[in-house]
Amino acid sequence: MALESVHAGFPSTAQTDFAGGFSFDEQVTAHPNATYIVTVAGDSMQGAGIWDGDLLVVDRSLEARHGDVVVAMLDGELTVKRLWLHGGSPVLHAENPAYPDFQPEPLEDLTVWGVVTGSFHPQEGRRLI
Repeated sequence: MALESVHAGFPSTAQTDFAGGFSFDEQVTAHPNATYIVTVAGDSMQGAGIWDGDLLVVDRSLEARHGDVVVAMLDGELTVKRLWLHGGSPVLHAENPAYPDFQPEPLEDLTVWGVVTGSFHPQEGRRLI
């Protein structure tokens, strides 16, 4: 990992000193044994900066709280939404006004699968997988 940040304005002199290796597990995941990477499909979370094709870091060991972006399983299908808790009832909120909020009915099966702790947005035309 480089000792200096990369400036997004005018270029600076390149640094040749490095602080050592970068471990994804140590730097990006607090709980490596409970952390997964999932690929986003769709545009319902664009308002949160999550785009179709992005990679999400999802920690299944964290307890979901009001306002967290979560991966939820709804009747056997995974979806990514912001979790709102209203009077103890969960609401899955899309961060795109084209999509409505979803409040599960009593007979629908909703499980929070994990909490999104980070994301990777590949640059235009540079998909990794």
